[in-house]
Amino acid sequence: MSKVLGRESTLSRVLRSWQLYVLLIPALVWLFTFAYYPMYGLIIAFKDFRIRAGILASPWAQPLLKYFQQFFSTSIAVESIRNTILLSVYQLLFSFWVPIVFALLLNQIRGARAKRVVQTVSYAPYFLSNVVLVSIISVLFSANGVINNLIVASGGEVKLFTSQAQYFRPLYIGSTIWQSMGFSAIIYIAALTGINPEYYEAAMIDGAGKLKRILYIDIPLILPTVILMFILAVGNIMTVGYEKAYLMQAAGNTTVSEIISTYIYKVGLQTAQYSFATAVGLFNSVVNFVILFIANWLSKRFADISIF
Repeated sequence: MSKVLGRESTLSRVLRSWQLYVLLIPALVWLFTFAYYPMYGLIIAFKDFRIRAGILASPWAQPLLKYFQQFFSTSIAVESIRNTILLSVYQLLFSFWVPIVFALLLNQIRGARAKRVVQTVSYAPYFLSNVVLVSIISVLFSANGVINNLIVASGGEVKLFTSQAQYFRPLYIGSTIWQSMGFSAIIYIAALTGINPEYYEAAMIDGAGKLKRILYIDIPLILPTVILMFILAVGNIMTVGYEKAYLMQAAGNTTVSEIISTYIYKVGLQTAQYSFATAVGLFNSVVNFVILFIANWLSKRFADISIF
């Protein structure tokens, strides 16, 4: 009887808020159409996919893990995995904390107009395409670029920033920080906005300056948000988009710029080896999921904060 009453209660709550559920329908349709429905195509990782035959009619690969074995038997597999992990880890170490610091500093600006100007300027780079971003990098750091012209004018020698392996990761990570800093700070700014002003008033009465208010009010209260964002970032450690890395590649830096996504694009898609590309992508996703699960478990155990 209690179950029936519970169902009726749930149904009545849904009916009372039916407008909200109607608004939810487009998002659910999009999620199913573009996120869940295409997942059935993962089976081509275990098939000898033929475009004319289609996914279901294509024959199963013999052996079933043929394309996974093919990937790990190549010399580039270990190198691409290593490059992907190193690039992601360095990016996490050097860029994750930047939006947090930026949000904390921006929160200290009291003038509404000045705050809006800074926010707008910091958001703008996020909306640049990777093609435009890499073009800016080329203009600044190519052999005839602005930076090299300044170096030569100062009596130095031309440095091949865009073609030497040692400069690829600093340029990639530095440009990512510049491009995403302002946009990534939005969630931290929102968390800071939700802090009760009474905390600041009490702290100022006790004589706490700005630095102490940041250390003892802002950081502790946004820490759950920081941890959740860190878990999500760790869960994407094997996911590095191919566009910018591919555009920044040159003959001299492929030893560090050849990551899993660029390898999939070149070998799997440009040569129409769709089963191979799907197998490598599936391996990438499974590793990401395992890392996300472990990071979430550790956070839940030691900080009592988790995403699931």
